[in-house]
Amino acid sequence: MKQYKNKYCQFNAVSLPERTWPGKILDHAPTWASVDLRDGNQALVNPMGVDAKLEYFDLLVKIGFKQIEVGYPSSSQTEFDFVRRLIEENRIPDDVTIQVLTQAREQFVQKTAESVRGAKNVILHLYNAISPAQRKYNFGKSKEEVVELAVSGVRAIKKAAAQLQAQGTNVTLEYSPENFSETEIDYSLEICRAVMKEWRATPDKKVILNLPATLECCLPNQFADLIEYFGREIGDRDSCIISLHNHNDRGEGIAQCEMGLLAGAQRVEGCLFGNGERTGNMDLVTAALNMYTQGVDPGLDFSDLENVSLTFERLTGMSIHPRQPYSGELVYTAFSGGHQDAIRKAIEAHAAMEDDVRWDVPYLLIDPHDIGREYTGLIRINSQSGKGGAVYILEHEFGIMPPKEMHPVIGAVVKSRADQLQRELSAAEIYELFENKWIKTKSPLNVLEITEKHMEGERGGAGIEHVAQTATIEWQGKKYVITASGNGPLDAFVNIMKRTSAPSFNITSFHEHSIGSGSDTHAISYVQITKADGTKTWGVGKSSNVGRAGIAAIVSAINYSE
Repeated sequence: MKQYKNKYCQFNAVSLPERTWPGKILDHAPTWASVDLRDGNQALVNPMGVDAKLEYFDLLVKIGFKQIEVGYPSSSQTEFDFVRRLIEENRIPDDVTIQVLTQAREQFVQKTAESVRGAKNVILHLYNAISPAQRKYNFGKSKEEVVELAVSGVRAIKKAAAQLQAQGTNVTLEYSPENFSETEIDYSLEICRAVMKEWRATPDKKVILNLPATLECCLPNQFADLIEYFGREIGDRDSCIISLHNHNDRGEGIAQCEMGLLAGAQRVEGCLFGNGERTGNMDLVTAALNMYTQGVDPGLDFSDLENVSLTFERLTGMSIHPRQPYSGELVYTAFSGGHQDAIRKAIEAHAAMEDDVRWDVPYLLIDPHDIGREYTGLIRINSQSGKGGAVYILEHEFGIMPPKEMHPVIGAVVKSRADQLQRELSAAEIYELFENKWIKTKSPLNVLEITEKHMEGERGGAGIEHVAQTATIEWQGKKYVITASGNGPLDAFVNIMKRTSAPSFNITSFHEHSIGSGSDTHAISYVQITKADGTKTWGVGKSSNVGRAGIAAIVSAINYSE
């Protein structure tokens, strides 16, 4: 990239040698304020209409937001009508405060106040841009003139608030010095003090001072220094609530928010999934669930995050990135063999534990069940996957639980197929591969018919059952009808095979379990045989008859080929 000597420069950080925020922890949730219906909506390619905004408002209430910015009523009739419908249709719960945005001009303030008439609790949100660039390029105003603009806006809001309060509405003032993080800190303090003074703020009549990183332009630690410095120097600290409004231009909006809270902020504005202008507003879902993973109740309910995500996408037309923290399609998915093995073992261990134990599953920051996700899809298979991933799919999707010694063989078969196709394999494809490779094998050995006669052991003896078995089998195109006996169906069949021209073998491992339930219950057997040349192969058999499942597994092992 071409370098310019004076085009870009380091952020001018505030001097704060005795900062205290690095030693603090986040042990309680802030007041969350959703600005989805304003900041988020204005950034959509196709902004939501009134009906869509009503549904979105209901979603925010259900999640648990107690402060919701519902619009900019003086900007358009649609915005005004939406606010009126919320109030006239009694859609606002008593414990929810609606917030409405207005510029610092009397005509806008009056229109805004008219829109919220009849509401129980209202935040009138006043803003004006104060950064050097905007003072220079957009307004051509001095610092003093911009301060007066803010103060005159507060005067207009005081007048409107008196009328609303006389009608039973509780009114709070919020003031946003837009582009706070790009503005000289002492000037930000000056204008905020003037706003507090004009409003006559007290501990019982607090002003929300919302400090927007409208353009994220500094390091998170530098932003935290700004917030701590602001809190120290504002004066009459108990008469204001410091609020954050972070954007994500540098990809550090969450970090700035969290460090700003450590530095003394009490309130946070943002949008679900980081929707908003340019790179978006701070993601409220991530910020809240980050707290949840640290054992802090965020006060927001994302136990059905899947439905929240689907509703968001439907109403906004925006897509959630598959790697979006917590909510993305792939964030609980492992393709890597090492990751799969660690997740599989830990999940199985947790399944046997009590509910109230510390979550410590490798590679998973949060239990997917806590946000309404299933373990299905935790492990997906491609050419990078290991043996544990394929076995996990067979176990959890189809109830097939092969012995540990067989896992590498299954993994190699599945990985080879994924590598051949150069894509991910679905669960159905993995089962089909397993079934065709082991359960449905018919050549070169094929069992055509088996009859058995069971005989009890001699009275007073060991009581061992003997089976006389006649099998009609086909080996490499040649048909045999052989009768032999053994101490069970499996042993009898092994003795039959010894009388054919098939290679001799011994059973060196045998495992079985049931699969299915009720009338659909089957036995599934896993057999490892060792041939005369030392070759070991695995076979799998499935049958409603336990003995026949074992026989089928022997046939599968004999027929197995790489």
